[in-house]
Amino acid sequence: MLRELCNKYTDLNDDDIIKLESISKVLPIIADLVKADVFIDCMTSDPNAAIVVAEAKPTSNTSMYEYSVVGELAYRKNEPAALRTLDIGMATRDLKALTQENKNVRQNVVPIQNDKGDVIGVLIMEQDITTSVKQNEKMEFLAETTGQLTESLLNVKDSEYTVTYHINDAIIIFDQQGISNYGNPGAKKLYEELGYRDSIIGMHFENLVLDGCVFDKLIEEPSLKISEVTVGRLTLQIKYATLKRHNVITGLTMLIKDITEVREKEKEIILKSVAIREIHHRVKNNLQTIASLLSLQSRRINNDLVNEAFNVSINRILGIAVTHELLAQNGVDDVDLKTIVTKIKESTLRYGLSMVDNITISIEGDSLTVNSDKATSIALVVNELLQNSIEHAFDGKSDGSINIWIQKGNLYSSMSVIDNGKGFDVKSIKADSLGLNIVSSIVKDKLQGHLDMYSGENGTKIIFDFINE
Repeated sequence: MLRELCNKYTDLNDDDIIKLESISKVLPIIADLVKADVFIDCMTSDPNAAIVVAEAKPTSNTSMYEYSVVGELAYRKNEPAALRTLDIGMATRDLKALTQENKNVRQNVVPIQNDKGDVIGVLIMEQDITTSVKQNEKMEFLAETTGQLTESLLNVKDSEYTVTYHINDAIIIFDQQGISNYGNPGAKKLYEELGYRDSIIGMHFENLVLDGCVFDKLIEEPSLKISEVTVGRLTLQIKYATLKRHNVITGLTMLIKDITEVREKEKEIILKSVAIREIHHRVKNNLQTIASLLSLQSRRINNDLVNEAFNVSINRILGIAVTHELLAQNGVDDVDLKTIVTKIKESTLRYGLSMVDNITISIEGDSLTVNSDKATSIALVVNELLQNSIEHAFDGKSDGSINIWIQKGNLYSSMSVIDNGKGFDVKSIKADSLGLNIVSSIVKDKLQGHLDMYSGENGTKIIFDFINE
């Protein structure tokens, strides 16, 4: 039965199951020794549920159970001690629980470890809750009579007017013996969510610690300690700080912050980042495939005018592909503008049509990050302007230079493409020029910016701006 349950509900290997089987054989002896019901529970794939794989009832005492609970699930909300020990591998003593038969009991739980030190199950000993009433009363008395730990808490403990009372984070204070004597509402709520049915006031540190820390070591090493632990479906950040009065350590404060939502958001961001990266990668590949097909087609046409049109289109497609390539590498929706322009420069020099071989292109100015949509639009505009300069600005010249300048502003940022070519009459530009129409349309409609052109015998300067995000 034990093996079948472990194979069905757990991920334990054969060696682990053999060890549990050997322990289960001596459960009856243990039950008689401790005069209590004894169980072995193992963690399931559900972080808030364990499975009972073995049990034994005492022969010299009355069992708390009418029926067998082997094969039943133990939930965190009912049996916090068992799940806590399975989570962190520390023993839990004398904690209230609700059985599968809806009976209140006290549980003492110790971890069962394999040869590697991994927790593979827990040994649970249960007793009728009435046998622990006197001990519980003693703990409550201890909590009530424990002295104030610090001067700062002298008049605010358990007061509705203290700041700690209204903090959502859990705050628990322990005295020098490790007994809790203060817990704010946030702490009480957290431990209720973890299934604790007893008041946390008066509990020992060993029953409340969630990350495996040892009280004596924390007291001996008074420096601030921070850890992170997963308990069930909760991710908790835990901080410890010693309390002092007149430079003498008088206790310990445990602060627990629920960062589950933060970690879940981080996971979502990572998953979305991976998805975005894959999308951009596929778009880039598709665009490059289209460009390759156009290139193959152009080689079969013996017409310079048509080939020029093909090369212009190829260059435009690759300009867009450059943006998606960078976004695929980053895995985010933002990209550095200088990096985009550098890639476009390389692509334009490779595919641009020019009779001048010695053309230098420099990129200067501010670093600026833009989103993918804006990056694609800017890439198209810069690609078009660079291509026009390379094709037309340097006719009759042996060399030439093009400078791209990026200027970051408060509301608008701008880019300038400046060449030292022969210049042209701005007024004589054809209204039906495809390249100019593409640039004007993108700057106006996609970038919500303005386009200005200046040209003379010393060269041409074209400036366009765009709204900052």
